Amino acid sequence: MDKLPEVETAKALMTEAVTWSVMRWLREKKRVRKTADQANAALDQLTQATQGLWPDRVRTAYAGLVQQNGGAAAAPGQQKPLPVIDPDATLIAKKVKETDDEAYRARMDAEATFDEAERQLSTSLAREGCRKAIQSWELHEKAIRKAETVIRAR
Repeated sequence: MDKLPEVETAKALMTEAVTWSVMRWLREKKRVRKTADQANAALDQLTQATQGLWPDRVRTAYAGLVQQNGGAAAAPGQQKPLPVIDPDATLIAKKVKETDDEAYRARMDAEATFDEAERQLSTSLAREGCRKAIQSWELHEKAIRKAETVIRAR
């Protein structure tokens, strides 16, 4: 996986933002949100493109897992059993989905932290949101790398 410029820009901005004052946060919060949204969109697009290159059997198994969870990252232990059509494809899809779910939960946590920081006008929460956003992007990149291994393992 090549590094995405949008993600690298967002990581650099978030790393810088942890040192900002309250006034700087107030001035820059729209730029931070826009940059984070661009990074998330780039990662989502790469995920879609990568999954589009998967063998049909794995793509079908993954879609079944997503559908079974209602399209969102389900908490561990709350998944309904998936009918086994191709056990190997299902196992591969489950492993990829686990990393996708972890990245999704980290992203939602970062967004919730930023929302709370904005409500409270809290720079400490905003700084924490920056750290969480960087972590979520790293987890998303890890998930994409795992998804790419499915293509190579055809």
